[in-house]
Amino acid sequence: MSEGTGPITSAGEGEEVPQPFSVTIGATVPTGFEHTAAEEVHEKIGAVARVSKDRGRIYFEITTDNLPKVHHLKSVDNLFVVVEYYENYQFKDSKEEALLDFQQLAPTLPWTNALEVWKMNNSVKKKRSRRRGAANSKPKPSSDASDPEKLQTEPEALQEKEEQEDACAEQETDPQTEQDSEMQEQAENKPLKFRVTCNRAGDKHSFTSNDAARDFGGAVQEFFQWKADMTKFDVEVLLNIHNNEVVIGIALTEESLHRRNITHFGPTTLRSTLAYGMLRLCKPQVSDVIVDPMCGTGAIPLEGVIEWTHSFFLSGDNHDMAVSRTVNNINHIVKRRQDGGSASPGLPIDTAQWDLCHLPMRTSSVDIITTDMPFGKRMGSKKKNWDLYPSCLREMARVCRPGTGRAVVLTQDKKCFQKALVRMSGLWRKSHTVWVNVGGLHAGVFVLRRTGANFGTTPEDVREPHRAPESQEEDVQDKV
Repeated sequence: MSEGTGPITSAGEGEEVPQPFSVTIGATVPTGFEHTAAEEVHEKIGAVARVSKDRGRIYFEITTDNLPKVHHLKSVDNLFVVVEYYENYQFKDSKEEALLDFQQLAPTLPWTNALEVWKMNNSVKKKRSRRRGAANSKPKPSSDASDPEKLQTEPEALQEKEEQEDACAEQETDPQTEQDSEMQEQAENKPLKFRVTCNRAGDKHSFTSNDAARDFGGAVQEFFQWKADMTKFDVEVLLNIHNNEVVIGIALTEESLHRRNITHFGPTTLRSTLAYGMLRLCKPQVSDVIVDPMCGTGAIPLEGVIEWTHSFFLSGDNHDMAVSRTVNNINHIVKRRQDGGSASPGLPIDTAQWDLCHLPMRTSSVDIITTDMPFGKRMGSKKKNWDLYPSCLREMARVCRPGTGRAVVLTQDKKCFQKALVRMSGLWRKSHTVWVNVGGLHAGVFVLRRTGANFGTTPEDVREPHRAPESQEEDVQDKV
């Protein structure tokens, strides 16, 4: 029995599995949305998450039977299981002594539980991939499936079904499972391939990230007798260093989860995890009408329609290619739900091509607006933003419900947006701002509340868009 694991219990047919035990899971999240991610963890898993000193990471305790639920979190990019955490690690002054400490640290770490979780995680991923493969090979439903009475399954049933299958898959045996078991036994006889990835922040270290990864990795290799491989590795050991905080972990995700719903990318596709975080700030309610007037590839409405199934989403853009990408991404999700056996694969979402400043919608008909506005970098220009932003806020105020409507807007052109917001102060009030990192750019997510004033009764309704002074326009253009 592995040290630290629960007692072995029978799982039927002679199979033995360890009882659930507690481990610490670490997750990378969009910078600025740590507390939003912590709320989701508490809501869906019941765990209390701790925000790391290093921005963009959270940690929370789970029992291993909740491991499949962790992969259903929408606000996390990457997951790892913590081997050891040092809140105030004392680094030696000289480079040689600091690196020697890393070498001596590796064999003393409590690897057992973390490696057990890594094995469980591999098993979860294999079962989910086998289930998708089986779903893809299923024959098309018979004509009975078109019976309206049989299409009343709620969208949440699909996720519930997935969780039940995760729990019950261990009891199923088929030829493919037996073949996988034989291959696994053969693989266990071979040494694992691994690599060490070091993420370091702080200017008081006498070594580089490569130095730490090399020396720590050498000690790990000597301790486990694993084979180093930088590309085709089985195990990725993480060494995260932020000033004096050191966390050693084992990765549970091979690639970031933020790509989960997008198959047709545009020049500035928003990360799905960031889109989800923006939507959580809106706090969508049942029957809310939610609009993304500059949808790009549809990242925001796609995240919303999957999570908040009782709201209705509208997405649109003035560029025909953006609308086409959004439609293709929606069709991809619908097909995935059909292949997964959903009786009602349709989604409460629609897409249109429109002019942002003249939306084809009734006044006061929208509950929530959330969008990623042009930064003026890859799309548009900061000069054009001086006209676009006030016009956008005015039209958003027209279609949004007075008093209860809200908006969540992402932009890197903070100065221009804040000036536009001041000019639209009769229509919008800023609730708060979340500062985020988007592709290396410092951007802001502005949470706005619609004032109670009816559209058409304030000076802002008819005021011409503000234009920057000529000298200021030239200055902004030079910076771009």
